[in-house]
Amino acid sequence: MAGKGWLFVALTCVFELVWVYGFNVASAWWHWIPIIAVILVDFQWLARACETLPTGTVYAVFAAVGTVGAALMDIFLFGGSFSVAKGAFMALLVAGVIALKLADGKEADTAGATGKEG
Repeated sequence: MAGKGWLFVALTCVFELVWVYGFNVASAWWHWIPIIAVILVDFQWLARACETLPTGTVYAVFAAVGTVGAALMDIFLFGGSFSVAKGAFMALLVAGVIALKLADGKEADTAGATGKEG
């Protein structure tokens, strides 16, 4: 069942990037209608992912993908600049999410080994 949760995480990450892109290109009031629809669907999928996966992990992945994705969109689509510091902090963010996921796995293993539920 966790596989389905990760599918929702992937969908919510893709849709997050769609609405962030929409924020940058919306130029008329009616452009906001599909953006709001995408946001509503996105948060529904975010909630569905949290049904089967740890909420902290889901949100960390969601936030990291959004942050790194928005920074990369700024660089590649909107003429933003890249710096070594920007790249280093994006890498640090990704490393933090990976470390959080690994820490979640270790807590579950420890709880299972001691017979305690967490």
